[in-house]
Amino acid sequence: MRVFSHDLNGNKTQLQFESFTFSGGEEHIRFVNAELANAEKIEIFERLTDSSKLMRLMMAIDAIKRLVNNKTAIELVIPYFPYARQDRVCVEGEALGASVMAGFINSLKLDKVTIWDAHSDVSPALINGVVNVPQTDLLKRCDELAKKLSTGELILISPDAGANKKTQQIAEMFNGEPEVIQAHKARNLKTGEILRTELQGNVKGQKVLIADDICDGGRTFVELAKVLKQQGATEVSLFVTHGIFSKGLEVFDGLIDTIYTTDSFKAAGEYIAKHNINLNIIEM
Repeated sequence: MRVFSHDLNGNKTQLQFESFTFSGGEEHIRFVNAELANAEKIEIFERLTDSSKLMRLMMAIDAIKRLVNNKTAIELVIPYFPYARQDRVCVEGEALGASVMAGFINSLKLDKVTIWDAHSDVSPALINGVVNVPQTDLLKRCDELAKKLSTGELILISPDAGANKKTQQIAEMFNGEPEVIQAHKARNLKTGEILRTELQGNVKGQKVLIADDICDGGRTFVELAKVLKQQGATEVSLFVTHGIFSKGLEVFDGLIDTIYTTDSFKAAGEYIAKHNINLNIIEM
């Protein structure tokens, strides 16, 4: 977690704090030498990737509010919004995770909450004072990738129906230069196994870019890359806003040549690169 103070003159200062976890599991935080008399707003940046960070964030905001007596705006930037994929109740008895997390964030009574490329329209609709930075804004910060798309060097691949809207928005950002090909996957509804992947277009002799918002284990992209290579794609790249890569990058060996992602889920230095995969982290 990083915390910044902004004064009326536009100066930005990072605040120092101490934090630790008690033996009973409780989180503790204390800001040290925090001069906030001239603070116009406080900005908090955190990657909420586990429950301890949620508690630490809650403690930090309470401590800050006590220091500023609720007179200073507090803004939160959480690039990856946790539980965003739990945006519907599929089976009776489940929780609506996105609503639970939004309720937690709303309870903090913040002046602004910024997230990046929400998984669907559900999460932004549930969060008070939210700014959802679109995927297109994040992508264009990578000059190399933006250039390849603007010249039509890459064909865009939408991995499934859910990603089609965002993929079309990327194409529109580059005035329709990159062609868009839709992919479809059939799953076993009981096991979640991908049974087959089909393409609605020709990729023979082409360089392609699969675009989506989240890559967790990567199975969808692995199966799609197999089909793309089998059908003659000469180079397969992947752009995902949130690179979790819970199975590591080795699952893409020999299938995906280049991966582009932001530092929303992990800091750039925390990714373990593979020598035969060109990994590009778009640092924000």
